[in-house]
Amino acid sequence: MGKTKKTKKFALVKRLIAPKDDRLKKNRDKAASGGEKKNKVKVRNVQQTPSAMFFKFNTQLGPPYRVLVDTNFINFAIKNKLDCFTAMMDCLLAKCIPCISDCVIAELEKLGTKHRLALRIAKDPRFNRLICTHKGTYADDCICERVRQHRCYIVATCDKDLRRRLRKVS
Repeated sequence: MGKTKKTKKFALVKRLIAPKDDRLKKNRDKAASGGEKKNKVKVRNVQQTPSAMFFKFNTQLGPPYRVLVDTNFINFAIKNKLDCFTAMMDCLLAKCIPCISDCVIAELEKLGTKHRLALRIAKDPRFNRLICTHKGTYADDCICERVRQHRCYIVATCDKDLRRRLRKVS
């Protein structure tokens, strides 16, 4: 009794293109004619990252930290029964100066009676009020622009989109 010869299954056999196949010839012709275009060097404009983005060189970003508070951070603190001031200090292990812009307060006023506790907390005199001179009351744009201009703030937010925008600030 001899062994029967097993054939490989159809799907497992690799198919190879013959070296003289027309498809390979077309690709070679395209590469030969387009070779001049590939030799051109693209010049990219890379902006230098400001030294203020690094803790080592930014002397403004040190204790006492200026924490720029967002609307949903205040709502998160209320929902989880946290005191904003002590929680910030516990998190950063240093003195914090919580700052809130006029746009954030306007956004809380627009939310209505459901968020009136957050509005009362935002109007607390312990918060340092930042006056906005721009038009509109969209808080995310205001926070991004303020961080872009003055690199001395830590932003307290739970909003993923805002965090993504702030990471792109350079």
